[in-house]
Amino acid sequence: MLTFVDKHSRRDFLTVGGLAGLSLPMLLAGKAAAQDTRRPLTTGKSVIFLMMHGGPSQIETWDPKPNAPSNNRSATGICQTSIPGVTFGGTFPKIAERAHKLAVVRNYQVENGNHDIKPVVSNHSLGANLGSLYTRVAGSMRPNGMPTNVAIFPNSVDARGPAARSNFGNFLATGSLGASYSPFVPGAGGQMQQNMTLNLAQDRLGDRRELLSQLDRLRRQVDATGGIAAVDRFHEQAFDVIVSGIAQAFDLRREDPRLVSAYDTERHDRPTAWAHKNNRNNYTANARSLGKLLLLARRLCQAGAGFVLVNTEFVWDMHQDQNNLGVLEGMDFVGTPFDHAVSAYIDDVESRGIADDILLVATGEMGRTPGLQSNGGRNHWGRSAPLLMHGGGITHGQVIGQSSRDGGEPASDPQRIPNLISTIMHTMLNVGDVRVAAGLPTDVNRVITESRPIPGLHG
Repeated sequence: MLTFVDKHSRRDFLTVGGLAGLSLPMLLAGKAAAQDTRRPLTTGKSVIFLMMHGGPSQIETWDPKPNAPSNNRSATGICQTSIPGVTFGGTFPKIAERAHKLAVVRNYQVENGNHDIKPVVSNHSLGANLGSLYTRVAGSMRPNGMPTNVAIFPNSVDARGPAARSNFGNFLATGSLGASYSPFVPGAGGQMQQNMTLNLAQDRLGDRRELLSQLDRLRRQVDATGGIAAVDRFHEQAFDVIVSGIAQAFDLRREDPRLVSAYDTERHDRPTAWAHKNNRNNYTANARSLGKLLLLARRLCQAGAGFVLVNTEFVWDMHQDQNNLGVLEGMDFVGTPFDHAVSAYIDDVESRGIADDILLVATGEMGRTPGLQSNGGRNHWGRSAPLLMHGGGITHGQVIGQSSRDGGEPASDPQRIPNLISTIMHTMLNVGDVRVAAGLPTDVNRVITESRPIPGLHG
């Protein structure tokens, strides 16, 4: 009989991710639903969405306003970038050196200064994770077994880190799409890895008939409330996924240790520096996990994932109060690991020749007030927000749009969340074909096809 690592229950055998009720058969059912009308709707490119949760300052990141009055310009100074005449905030010397590989959007704004997760889940996305919209078109799983929509959190790479959670929204929401399109959520040493690892001799893995026979016996032992009978036609595929080896993509131990070390941001964990703040655990989780999360995201995209959400913890909320660091301290403790991790990622994908295959999007739910507060913090601000992109075939080495003199709002032609969603969907999907495709719900088709991408990103 098959045995499972850590003696998980038989019902757990077909369960993946951190979502109650989401199983391999359900994912495969979603795949089949999308494939009922087969068409070449995907581009083969992926998106990594790096959520800068908490609301990063547009001024201390990519729009430092060096010539503005002291109350408006970057409190952390500036870095000259590799693009003549373009500067970034002083916390990002490594990213600044790679600016010729990036696109920065300075006329991006969101509709409010509320803490939420609106770049990823909002009414603009039908209340669903952006990856779930993609999955509704592309199916939930690749032929090799890789889920097309993945969300990774600190505990995906570090057992000490928190799992998927937010006080400001559900990153894993699917709106009206249904659970088959939920993000796949791995956890470090947790259920996903255990369920996709079999304690079965290698020579027996080659005996497909024996494996299927054992799976059938397993099914018969599951009680009627287990829900497996309703998805009977997918059980053979589910087993194929487990033995396909795709779980290796989630295991950083398979990566070159030197590369893991190059990405690793744990060296920036300085717990004594933020021990006086109530959100100190967030800063620690961010420093420990950010680099490895980006490495994991790259590995998953190479294995076939279409949309990967990367979320560390709620750390960009720089009010300078009992909970949060101020701008000067905060950008040092939060921006420094970000500078390290994103630079390592850029170097990695560029050296592999896969930069055009993966679009990296980094933004938060809002920006920060253009005027620095007397206590050294910046408050919530929705009229301007930072947005950085790399790869995916975009025209790099450019700044798109300009902000007002104080950095508080776009000077002209503001770009908003629907434009960002459109940019992401145009990267992953052949939107013209989606527009005329049969079988998609009207509202899904509308969200994917109606808005225009951010102009200038593709020439």
